[in-house]
Amino acid sequence: MYIDVHAHMTDKAFSETDRVMSAIKAAGVGMVVCSGYDLETSFASRDFAEKYDFVYFSAGFQPQELAKYRAGDLERLRPLLRHEKCLAVGEIGLDYHYPDNPVRELQKEVFAAQLRLADEEGLPVVIHSRDCAADTLELLRENRKHLGHGGVLHCYSYAADMVKDFEDLGLYFSFGGTSTYEGAKKVQRSAARVSAGRILTETDSPYLTPVPRRGQFPNTPANIPYIAGRLAELRGEEEGDFVRRVEENARRLFLKWQA
Repeated sequence: MYIDVHAHMTDKAFSETDRVMSAIKAAGVGMVVCSGYDLETSFASRDFAEKYDFVYFSAGFQPQELAKYRAGDLERLRPLLRHEKCLAVGEIGLDYHYPDNPVRELQKEVFAAQLRLADEEGLPVVIHSRDCAADTLELLRENRKHLGHGGVLHCYSYAADMVKDFEDLGLYFSFGGTSTYEGAKKVQRSAARVSAGRILTETDSPYLTPVPRRGQFPNTPANIPYIAGRLAELRGEEEGDFVRRVEENARRLFLKWQA
């Protein structure tokens, strides 16, 4: 069973979703987590998960979307977190990539608040972190007491020598299409370094289409086999063994997944 722990299936890039979802299932993908990134997409992800038996969802405020954030929004998320198919709080985190992103102090404040919310609701977190490795690590260390239910660094792109720092916090790592790109040596070294019990697969659909379909849009979870195959190769593992281990890891992290 292939696993996609992070996809945006409610994106407007997708049409004829029944056909798309049938192709995903035919590719051997047994579980997809549809990720919310603000209030609207979190509720939409819930609705999408209710429509397809092998789809679950996460709910949260991603740092690039905080211009929409208003006082009380996290409490509006709370009922979603108690839904039987909500596996995590996310995606949440920090993003310093664009100069017009919301101010860093607000990002940190909302990130920390959502870590506390996840702890209160007994859920793991899905972490988005771009161009801010040191600040992400520092904030997570400061809030370590709220990471008791685990979490995953989605689309991990930092150096291999930071893997142990994040593993020491009990975190998992998911890798997507970038791990198949010829020039993504840092990502590939990190994917090879992650402990066997901490690695997961994702697509970040509709983005980051993997080789050999790079350049095609939208990316879908049906492309997970290409990602899993490349990750297994980078790690010197048999693909079947790797895929089984990813499923085991996903079940260990996402305790509400009952499939």
